[in-house]
Amino acid sequence: QVQMVESGGGSVQAGGSLRLSCVASAYTGRSRSLAWFRQAPGKEREGVASIYTGTYGETYADSVKGRFAISQDNAKNTLYLQMNNLTPADTAMYYCAAVASRPLAFLEPQYYSSWGQGVQVTVSS
Repeated sequence: QVQMVESGGGSVQAGGSLRLSCVASAYTGRSRSLAWFRQAPGKEREGVASIYTGTYGETYADSVKGRFAISQDNAKNTLYLQMNNLTPADTAMYYCAAVASRPLAFLEPQYYSSWGQGVQVTVSS
């Protein structure tokens, strides 16, 4: 499995921005799906954004479209999530994930095999 480590979380006020980073130990294969998920207390883990390296297609949850942007730096094995115009509803633990294939659903956690340990994002009003 790929080892993944997130960073960049923290506390911001509503309307602020954060950029999360996720460094992977190594990837195998040419195509893979990389994604960000989040989980708030008492709620299920939900997909936020994904990028599929086979086509470089991006997928976003409706709740973050137009505010969040996923990107990657292949040379650094690093995945990013730029989060703008944050609201208290974005408060959650954020996780990066990867799978060495094209999942049946890009934002469903059951299709991903490698996970980071998570980083907390807290947005205050």
